[in-house]
Amino acid sequence: MVRTPPLIQGNDSVSIEDLLAEAQAAARDSIPENTARAYKDDWKDFQRFCLSHRISALPARPECVCAYLASRAKIHKVATIRRRLTVIGKVHRIRGVENPVDDVRVRQTWLGIRRQNSVPEERKAPALLKDLQAICNGFDLTTLAGIRDKALILLGFAGAMRRSELVALNCDQIQMADDGLVILVRKSKTDQLGAGRKIGIPYGSNPLTCPVKSVFEWMTASGISSDALFRKVNQHGRIEGNRLCAHSVALIVKRAFAAIGKPPLPFSGHSLRAGLATQAAMSGASERSIQNQTGHKNIKVLRTYIRDGSLFRDNAAKKTGL
Repeated sequence: MVRTPPLIQGNDSVSIEDLLAEAQAAARDSIPENTARAYKDDWKDFQRFCLSHRISALPARPECVCAYLASRAKIHKVATIRRRLTVIGKVHRIRGVENPVDDVRVRQTWLGIRRQNSVPEERKAPALLKDLQAICNGFDLTTLAGIRDKALILLGFAGAMRRSELVALNCDQIQMADDGLVILVRKSKTDQLGAGRKIGIPYGSNPLTCPVKSVFEWMTASGISSDALFRKVNQHGRIEGNRLCAHSVALIVKRAFAAIGKPPLPFSGHSLRAGLATQAAMSGASERSIQNQTGHKNIKVLRTYIRDGSLFRDNAAKKTGL
């Protein structure tokens, strides 16, 4: 094999193969790890379908994609099928071949599947202020786990933070301010480049549910002053070096709701983020101030929570005098 001569620029000598390898690595890093794993599984599923019917997956014919969509509509949710259709399109575009997803037949099939399977979007229940008050009253604050869980839940709510942001939080991302805490979120789902954003966590009017007080209580009790803020507490009540995983946040939230007598299934880590948006809307906060706290890029998504929180605040039927 003849190796391509190196490219010369200034004092650097880099081969085109090395540059291509770096470009491919950068392209892989542009997609979050969990998303990349899901994309890989989606493409494998499409390949298995094509192999079982002895048809080409790449390039795929539009009628092949239509048949695939119809087969998966029988067993998968619309959101899963949408993601798989996206992956099929991405693979074809990356390979530079004709994209079957752009074909009108595929688009019509996809539209028909969405109409046939139209169901209300499933969303996790929001954690509201009355829930937090009951939850905080029930925590065993003689244990490190209880102190940690209270701080995690209140900080997650006040900052409208995703569970991935909570578990990634390090102590050096927390700064004290006159009015509370400033949290630096270095990277998030909608900020994969890591530009970062700051979230203000104000003091609470009620000491029971004050997120600032709870965070300091956790740091003092645990002795944590660097690296991961939220860490595992073992069965003996001792802190381990490992930071919590995102799934642990969901389990903590579910356990907290179960403790106050509510079914845990509708609740998850996202309930904290949804809860802030909903509760703030119920309390009359402006759309802009809610968006500043949540960091939503898509205002349409945020407005679903705002509408839920405003159902009775400015209700026409309420003003009729019934």
